[in-house]
Formats: sequence, C-alpha cells, structure tokens
Amino acid sequence: MGTGRLIGRLARHLARRRRRIAETNIRLCFPQLDRARQTALLKSHFASLGQGIVETALCWWGLENRLRQYFILVGDDHLRAALNKGKGVILLSAHFTTLELGGRLLAMYHPFHVLYRRHKNPLFEFIMHRARQRRFEKAIPSEDTRALLASLKSNHAVWYAPDQNHGGQQSVFAPFFGISASTLATTSRLATISGSAVVPFFQSRLPDNTGYLLTLCPALTDFPGTDPETDAARINQLIEDVVREMPEQYLWVHRRFKTRPPGESYPYPTK
Repeated sequence: MGTGRLIGRLARHLARRRRRIAETNIRLCFPQLDRARQTALLKSHFASLGQGIVETALCWWGLENRLRQYFILVGDDHLRAALNKGKGVILLSAHFTTLELGGRLLAMYHPFHVLYRRHKNPLFEFIMHRARQRRFEKAIPSEDTRALLASLKSNHAVWYAPDQNHGGQQSVFAPFFGISASTLATTSRLATISGSAVVPFFQSRLPDNTGYLLTLCPALTDFPGTDPETDAARINQLIEDVVREMPEQYLWVHRRFKTRPPGESYPYPTK
C-alpha cells in the first residue's frame, strides 16, 4: 500500500489532465469544502488511486490463501435470500478504487459473473479479459445483453456498476451530488425483463491497511419503480451516500458530468 501511495503521488503530478478532471469533480460535488480541504481530498484520492493499481495486480495475480486473511464480509444473508428466489441477482456496485480487488474477494466466497466494458487498447483488453475469466465464473462484455440475461436466467449473480457517463439513448439525467448526471437506465430495464433482485454491493479499505470491508445490502424494494428517471435517481442517491462515507476512495478521475442537459455548459478543462 505504501508503494501504491507513491504511485498515486507521482500520478497526481504527471497525469495533469486526470488531475484537472478530479479537481473539477471535487469542486462540483463538495462546494461546502474550502480550497484547502478540496486539495487535501484530491491528494488523498490520488493516493487511493495508486493503491487501486496495486490492488488490481493483487486481484489478477494474488494468491487466494493469502488474500483470504484480509477481508470481512457482512450481509451475506441478503445475497443468499435473493438467489433463493431463483431469478438471478444484479450485484449493483460503483467505481471505487477498490473495485477490482473487492470483486475478487467476494468471488472467493460467492462465485458470480462480471459485466465489464471492453478496453480500447487491444493488449490491455486481452490481459484484463484473461485475468477476469480466471478469477470470476464468467466475464461478459457490456454490449452482450443476451449473455447477461442468460446468466440471470440461470440464477447467477452478475456484478454491474452503472455509475459512469456513457451518454446515448440508454441513459437518463438524474441528480448526483445535486448535479444532473447522465445515468444508465439499464438497471431498471434488466430488472424488469429478468425479474432479478438488485442487491447493492460495496467495498472499502479498513483503516491502517488492515484489510477490506465487503458490504452486501438488502435487495432494493419496489424496484423497478414508476419510471427510469426515478430509479436512476434512487441508485445515484444510494451511491452518493456511500461516497460521502469514503470520498477519497471514489473514482473522481472519470468525467462523470461530461454529458450535459440542453443549455448547460461542459464543466471540464478542454486541454
């Protein structure tokens, strides 16, 4: 983890474009913080980001018997109860810097399928897909809806994180930290088609590098609701509540607000 913090410190100085994106996100989402506290959060985030790089390596190549020592799982009964209904489970997660390792740790206890977005770099995509196929029961490209629905129909849990800005017709605008954010409405559609329960799953680092807390929450009730916008707002609020508990561990280097409603300006630096 010390190595990861060093990587993050270097990235904060070298990855200037990503630093500016993170600065913008933190300024937009935490306007109540003064400049000094926003800067402190930025530094903590890049340290967490560097740790996430090391954790990704641990996820893909770490030894299982050693990793088992470093996590606590709570809420296991919520996932079991949802699977007992026989219609599959959507494991609703979000892009925290611990995302990869958190998934690996949960998979040791509860095997599941993972939905992922293909990487643009062919070499990195090959390495990533091969590692995920080895560590998870099945890795499903995000555009392969048929495979995703087949997994749910076979009563598998499928890991899914809808909190990035992809724009397009599959998205609606819903508030995130009080800001209109383009949000995938796919969660509602998948739950409607499959009848699967939606079980939120989050992970966080424990203090002093002692390990990780994996939290499975109760399945969402009355979901899907009356319309995709309401469902998206509900999911965004759920994620926002978790982010506020550990803001440095969320992935702020992503342009979460790049797609704007008509009349609103693009908030990020263009260079």
